[in-house]
Parts: sequence; structure tokens; C-alpha cells
Amino acid sequence: MAVYRILEEHEPSLREKAKPVPKITPNVLKLLDNLAETMYSAGGVGLAAPQIGVPKRVFVADIGDQLYELINPVFLRLSEEAASENEGCLSVPEKYGLVTRPLSVVLEGQNRLGETVTIATEGYLARVFQHESDHLNGILFTDIADAVYLRDYEDDDEDNEDEDDDDMSGGADMPGDIGEDRL
Repeated sequence: MAVYRILEEHEPSLREKAKPVPKITPNVLKLLDNLAETMYSAGGVGLAAPQIGVPKRVFVADIGDQLYELINPVFLRLSEEAASENEGCLSVPEKYGLVTRPLSVVLEGQNRLGETVTIATEGYLARVFQHESDHLNGILFTDIADAVYLRDYEDDDEDNEDEDDDDMSGGADMPGDIGEDRL
């Protein structure tokens, strides 16, 4: 496995639509492993193949409970009920933004064994899946955000020192606020 450089928002390949994976090969399995290692190394909760320069419809996600590996993911259902929450991104490290997304989703794709998997989820994981799927379509959160802000790293340090801070703009351990997590 290897840790790859994560492309940043100014790089044109992030804007390209990723291509479907026609079959699971050893290279696809290696891609899944490298995506996971790169995501964990960078402290992220999700990473799509285009973010490391591979234009394939593949992403990984882990919000702390398990690693999800999805190949050729497709949303079968997005809830009508939506919420606005802060998002960050490994490809846009200097910014975060308020993004409105459906609260629950049903997603279908293939796992590393080539089996079709269907995942129904809500909340944070649903948001991460939508964010990573956007990368597969050349979309960054800054394209769809209601508001985009520059990250203030001084405030991040203060938030980490005081877990009881009432400031809703930071702190990944605050329910519903993922402004500090990098998707």
C-alpha cells in the first residue's frame, strides 16, 4: 500500500467526471487499499479516486465504525428532508462551507469482491457518501455550498484545547457539525 498526494482544488483533473470500473482487477484492489491508506494518513473520513489523480468511480469512507469501499456507486434514493451542515475536504484544505444535503440515502455499488452491496444510511455517513460521490462527478463542496469560509487554524487550536467551547463552527466531536473533518 502507498500514501498518495491528494490533489487540490486548482487541479483540473478534479473537475473531470470519473469513468466506471468495468471489472474488479488486482489494480482496482490496490487502488482501494491505497485510497484507504491515504485517507487515514491525511486524517480524512472519505476519499475518492479522482482526489489522487485516478479518474475511476471508486471511493472509500470511514467515519469511525468501519471502512466502506465502493466501486461504481449509484444513489437509488435521496431523502426529500435535507439539512445544512459544515463540510471540509482534503482537496480544499484552506476552506470549509455550509452545504445542504439530503439527510438519508440508499446507495448501491460493488465491494472489493465484485458483489453488489446496497447501503441505506442517514446522518453523517449519508453526507460523507454524497460528498465523495460528488468527487466522482467533478464537483467540489465549494461548488454547491451555501457559504464558503476560510479556515482559521488559530481558532482550531483553541477549540481543541477547550472541548466545552460553545462555538458551533468547529470541533469534529460536535454532533452534526463536520466543519473540521476532511471528507
